[in-house]
Amino acid sequence: QVQLVESGGGLVQPGGSLRLSCSASEFYLTYHAIGWWRQAPGKKREGVAFMSASDGWTYYSPSVKGRFTISKDRNKKMVNLQMDGVRSEDAGVYYCAAAFSDHPDPDERDFHSWGPGTQVTVSS
Repeated sequence: QVQLVESGGGLVQPGGSLRLSCSASEFYLTYHAIGWWRQAPGKKREGVAFMSASDGWTYYSPSVKGRFTISKDRNKKMVNLQMDGVRSEDAGVYYCAAAFSDHPDPDERDFHSWGPGTQVTVSS
């Protein structure tokens, strides 16, 4: 049973913006940190941004810090990733996943319940 589902991927121009959303149940939003990950062709999956369930703690990969923002919308049961100043190296499949701990490390082994992913293409 799929617990998390990503949406919002698509084509974006370099320097542009895109907003990804991760649909999650109230249970996941309440008890699990949620993370956004991405994987480019031929590359290892990279932890992009995480947000805790309890205290607003966030983590950003150095490659996106200052450009991407993770946020939670409890009313809509979404965890969003606002991507601004998009670069070509931001292209890839973006996944959301739930973490075993509330302040997870950027280690895939700390995450579970991966969504199917949404494709982000960066091109002019």
